[in-house]
Amino acid sequence: MASPTPYRDENRRRLRSALVAAARDLTVAHGWPGVTMAAVAKLAGVSRQTVYNEFTDKAGLAEALARHEIEHFVDAVSTRLHEHGGDARAAAHAAVLHTLAEAARNPLIKAVLTSARGGADELLPYLTTRSELVLAAASAAIHDWAAARLTDPDPDRLALAAESVVRLTVSHIVQPSAPAERTATALAEVFTRLLG
Repeated sequence: MASPTPYRDENRRRLRSALVAAARDLTVAHGWPGVTMAAVAKLAGVSRQTVYNEFTDKAGLAEALARHEIEHFVDAVSTRLHEHGGDARAAAHAAVLHTLAEAARNPLIKAVLTSARGGADELLPYLTTRSELVLAAASAAIHDWAAARLTDPDPDRLALAAESVVRLTVSHIVQPSAPAERTATALAEVFTRLLG
């Protein structure tokens, strides 16, 4: 069997992108419980079967939507980290502050948290109990920054610092306990102390 052509791969990527964008728009407008495969299909201008073929079920669509949003966040976090060179405290502060501020502004995050408070929490686990996507992507961004900007960091300390600051940041997205600036300062301190 011949492998798919680059043209076909590009069409599939565009289709997935359009379906995820439609799911995002519907989630923002109606909350995740209001999202159906049929509504996504209608908004994207494709058949419902096309949506099922691409994601299998609503859980598959939820994962694709979560991945898309996480990639967007992590790209911005990576940019903030690198803007501060090897200054770990400043890099962590900028990355955490950006993440908290963006999460507070992001209509999808608001929809996820609002839906969860109403009892429909199918997307919330991607920030909490199924947060491996967030942890892996954000930790990778921190490791990439450290490899490019720090001189011979201890791998175990770096792994601990990265995972800790990511988990704490996610916790503050879900349930903020202080203004974003103060939280970013505290988490930057935690990060630098764990790095040693």
